[in-house]
Amino acid sequence: MDLKNYKSGSFTKESGYRSFHPEFLNREWVISQPELNSLLEEANIRLGELNAFSIILPDVETFLRMHLVKEATQSSRIEGTRTTIDEAVLEAKDIDIEKRDDWQEVQNYVNALKFCIQRLEQLPLSTRLMREAHKILMEGVRGKDKMPGEFRTSQNWIGGATLRDARFIPPHHSLVPDLMSDLEKFLNNTDIYVPTLIRIGMVHYQFEAIHPFLDGNGRIGRLLITLYLVNQRVLRKPTLYISDFIEKNRSVYYDKLISVSEKHEMQQWLKFFLVGIIETANQAIDTFNKILVIRETLETESLIKFGRRLSNAKALLLYLYKKPVVTVADVMTELRTSKQTANSLIQEFENHGILRERTGFSRNRVFVFEQYLSLFTR
Repeated sequence: MDLKNYKSGSFTKESGYRSFHPEFLNREWVISQPELNSLLEEANIRLGELNAFSIILPDVETFLRMHLVKEATQSSRIEGTRTTIDEAVLEAKDIDIEKRDDWQEVQNYVNALKFCIQRLEQLPLSTRLMREAHKILMEGVRGKDKMPGEFRTSQNWIGGATLRDARFIPPHHSLVPDLMSDLEKFLNNTDIYVPTLIRIGMVHYQFEAIHPFLDGNGRIGRLLITLYLVNQRVLRKPTLYISDFIEKNRSVYYDKLISVSEKHEMQQWLKFFLVGIIETANQAIDTFNKILVIRETLETESLIKFGRRLSNAKALLLYLYKKPVVTVADVMTELRTSKQTANSLIQEFENHGILRERTGFSRNRVFVFEQYLSLFTR
């Protein structure tokens, strides 16, 4: 079917409200709009360029940690958390008590995505995997009592205080199992041809329209994008995360999704989605290029000055790429060294302008690798 003839579904009258009943998605879709094809081509080119860094950087896993933390922070921020990236990389003991709930939500997102990447080696991208991710996402945070790991068995809604003033009401819960089964089939159907980015763009909309969980739908829906690109080998590593783009264009994002349901405007949503992929890939490419410059500069100009401490200095720098905000205790644990040695090494990193102490305290000090952290806070 041509996307220009796409029908999203219909609104069904329930007891005192109208819920949206999406059409099944699992079929072949044809793109005839030139502008959409052009954006699709550009997005694929940008993803190819981004993918190259998984080859260029032999230790790419070291640098993926901060990309994941940024995604977790931004995806959780869309849902109302206020944890910053520099807080997200700290340990729980270093977070103020009143901020720990938000901090834990970010950690859960990190854990859910890491878990799913590993599980994809044994499981397809399935409703089972989504439920497992959701259970991790809801553990010990807001939503822990809202059926973690299970599809909803009651009506939910988006916007408004009640069903009566809701902006959007997803399908009745009795329809969720069949709709999610269709979604899973569409994700994995190799008998039809739908371009990868078009398929996951449509899946993201459909998932949000179904809203299968009582809480955490937005985060799972965004997580699906990265998982699908990795699962389809479009990306060798999970290097692209779109939540930052969505957070910056939040009102447009919601308007585009609503317009699909109300006006069947799937092509308009896909244009927005592909622009998000392009901009996110461009930003990730720029970040990786800057990482290469930072690493080259530090290794050729700074580390060579450490003399007999070179081995420890290299180990600390590698650690800072994964965790650019550290305490003395962190360094002691990571390098398995004494407090005196850790303090001395950190002092030398300060002298070379690599680290900066940010608290101004004489105890419980926190040190920041600002040049690197700033790449993820722009």
